[in-house]
Amino acid sequence: MKRILAIAGLAAVFSLAPGCSASVSTNGTANTSGNANSANRPANTNAANTSASPAASPAAANTSADAAQDFTLVNSTGVEINALYVSPHDADDWEEDILGRDTLPAGQTVNIKFNRDEKAAMWDLRVEDKEGNAIVWENLNLLEISKLTLHYEDGKATAEAQ
Repeated sequence: MKRILAIAGLAAVFSLAPGCSASVSTNGTANTSGNANSANRPANTNAANTSASPAASPAAANTSADAAQDFTLVNSTGVEINALYVSPHDADDWEEDILGRDTLPAGQTVNIKFNRDEKAAMWDLRVEDKEGNAIVWENLNLLEISKLTLHYEDGKATAEAQ
């Protein structure tokens, strides 16, 4: 299984200064460029261009139709997310940060797009702040989730799935 870092003292250190790499569109959605490098990796897109994915990505040819696992991630943690990983639950590693050099500021959303041929239902999600402090959600059935809102309050991380 994936290596999960201890989250000791997360409440004290999960505060972030605004990052300079965030590019936010006027529609209030984080403007991120996909960074998928394998067919089962999700790509992220902004709301203004929901079919965007890297031209060099194997997933690019198959993202014209929505995949069953596509979802919108809402950052309601109150802190900026500097890294975002989404990988199949049975994978041994997290693969690459799908935000790339971008960030997901508090209060913003990002659309996560998958290769339409992807079949896995259960996925794990990991977010990190600029210090590398991480929160992990496991066994998310993305076949049943279209919107996932992340919360962090009083030292406790939760996710609301819709």
